[in-house]
Amino acid sequence: MSKKQILARLKNMYPNVRSGLKFNNPFELLIATILSAQSTDKQVNKITKELFSKYPDVYALSKLTQDQLEGEIKSIGLYKNKSKNILAACKMIIDKFQGKIPETREELMELPGVGRKTANVVLSNAFQIPALAVDTHVLRVANRLGLAQSNNPMETEKQLMEVIPKEDWSQAHHWLIWHGRLVCKARNPQCEKCGLNDLCTFNKNEMNTNEV
Repeated sequence: MSKKQILARLKNMYPNVRSGLKFNNPFELLIATILSAQSTDKQVNKITKELFSKYPDVYALSKLTQDQLEGEIKSIGLYKNKSKNILAACKMIIDKFQGKIPETREELMELPGVGRKTANVVLSNAFQIPALAVDTHVLRVANRLGLAQSNNPMETEKQLMEVIPKEDWSQAHHWLIWHGRLVCKARNPQCEKCGLNDLCTFNKNEMNTNEV
């Protein structure tokens, strides 16, 4: 099995994929990514379309009370905690970063509700800075394909960065996500339809298990 072969095939299978979150600027992507935890992009996009039309920037959004913001996003999971973090993040962006979304991982991760994955999403999608965000799809697919061997997101990210050329980090994130959503699903992976099944360690393990 060649990791280079797998990556080349993924690139060919998903040539023009991008984030499923809709955004027009770094502020919108940051808020949308915070909202996306344990939710779907479709649900987030439904909420943010209305939210950003009413509150188009960090200053407008920061003026809401927590109760008001909860009312705007209550159809999404963990909305109370997300409301608290978003408002605290808006305050820090205004007070510490002069109203601008920071452009380094370290500064982004200072914001409430922003972990390494969210920071990497913002860096790569909003600022075109090479970064490889590891969410549940990336973690699952990378390990099934043998591109990484770890249940830890940070270690998986490190291993992926070693096998994927830096210029492909941001796009590879999307290749793995979309493959996970469309084919390599968590519960019912469609191995028989997968364009990588001849290279995949997970598929071979499944076949061996079935034979036993």
